[in-house]
Amino acid sequence: MRRLLTVLLGSAALLTGVAHAADTKKAGEKPGDIPKAIKTLHDSFLTLDTHLDTPEHFSRQGWSMIDRHAVTEDGTQVDLPRMKAGGLDGGFYVIYTGQGDLTAEGYRKARDFALNRATEIREMVAAHPDQFELAYTADDAARINKAGKSFVFQSIENSWPIGEDLTLLQTFYATGVRMAGPVHFLNNQFADSSTDPKGKIWHGYSPLGLRWLAEANRLGILVDVSHASDDVVDQSIALSKAPIIASHSGAKAIFDHPRNLDDVRIKKIADSGGAVCINSVYLKASEQPSAELMAALKALGPLDDEATEAQVKARMVKMAELKAKYQFPARANFEIFMSSMLHTLKIAGPKAVCVGADWDGGGGVEGLEDVADLPKITARLKAEGYSDADIQAIWSGNVLRLVAGAQAYAKSVAAK
Repeated sequence: MRRLLTVLLGSAALLTGVAHAADTKKAGEKPGDIPKAIKTLHDSFLTLDTHLDTPEHFSRQGWSMIDRHAVTEDGTQVDLPRMKAGGLDGGFYVIYTGQGDLTAEGYRKARDFALNRATEIREMVAAHPDQFELAYTADDAARINKAGKSFVFQSIENSWPIGEDLTLLQTFYATGVRMAGPVHFLNNQFADSSTDPKGKIWHGYSPLGLRWLAEANRLGILVDVSHASDDVVDQSIALSKAPIIASHSGAKAIFDHPRNLDDVRIKKIADSGGAVCINSVYLKASEQPSAELMAALKALGPLDDEATEAQVKARMVKMAELKAKYQFPARANFEIFMSSMLHTLKIAGPKAVCVGADWDGGGGVEGLEDVADLPKITARLKAEGYSDADIQAIWSGNVLRLVAGAQAYAKSVAAK
């Protein structure tokens, strides 16, 4: 819950989203303005999202994946009732670790944290075996869905917890990890980040990072380049033995931010057989929050890591009250999100685009507040003339093809 508590205190972007969402989305509200035929079509697709940060909430006191929550009440965007409302059949649940010290002690703490997060994911599934099932192969997704359950893949965002011991990558593979990214907001022992203020240190992958890439290929772990520098993207395309993915990225042509991909790299990823999953973050520049707003946020004080659900909801109420008093920064909306997706589709084609909105990790825009709103994407894609086959590929076909490809390469290596 550490990242949620941090953003509840200090993120103007989330605060803005909470404030605006309070006007339009209440607990239990269903997605609106979606024709019944489109909703039926959407529900017929096998759908997944490649970047669900929801495991950050699994240890929250009083919070359950089975209960319906509201982003305006507790800051969360994914739970089973909202997944069913939005036709989301499953996805990649993220083992996220914020970047810290590149030391033996830093690696140890990160390793323990990440292994604990992986355990929390498995425990959530084990606690609700009638509703969820762990997925290990591409074929598992359809099988689990046919059984009436939600499929749970696992991914690693930031491989810092691997430290310098690459055997840990195999440990995480054994827990169910099938996708991994080398780096997050800061450079680490494996690679350069796209957003480290200190700039490049490796000019792509480090020597250890190149071994990480080879080991991911050997195991059949899909390589994720979101958050990585352009050099890392280029090297991943050139050196990976299986096509790669950007699990939660956007088009730099829509918003020029280091986290987004330029058209050249979008095309390179597509031409190499990979895919770009569209994020709902980094879509426009936000105005700077006022000094008064930041002071008011700081005055709320920190929430303890062991805060109860009631305490989190009380914090959300206080934050919403700030709306009546302060001017909030500008916020991206559904149209800008779709502009990023449609531009990427134009460059890459429908066989190389997917959805990774960064739910519960800072994602969500006005008009696309949580996973219950996902049918709006299908509606817009149909309105733009995309075929049912194209939309099915975008919702899961492209990603599952990449998972299968990564595993096929691993089997070919093991057979030698």
